[in-house]
Amino acid sequence: MKAVTYPVCYTTHYILSSMARKTSINFEQSLAELEQLVDAMEQGDLPLEEALKQFEKGIALAGNCQKALQNAEQHVKQLVEKNGELLEKSFDLDE
Repeated sequence: MKAVTYPVCYTTHYILSSMARKTSINFEQSLAELEQLVDAMEQGDLPLEEALKQFEKGIALAGNCQKALQNAEQHVKQLVEKNGELLEKSFDLDE
């Protein structure tokens, strides 16, 4: 049985659309999966076709992480809004 391969644009569309269907973005899960993917790719043992598939998946995961961070930033801004004015406050994660 011959393996079916799809054009890159179809594969990318499928990955992105399947991720878009998820109602909530799990940043930690996406980041962990992205880190595992990068580790596997850095080993250099993947065949070219598999490396390309993993790269596409990594791009989608990175976009997912970015979207989750943007959502979190928006939520924080909404929380610090007072009397209709946005109080821009910088915060240090080390505190």
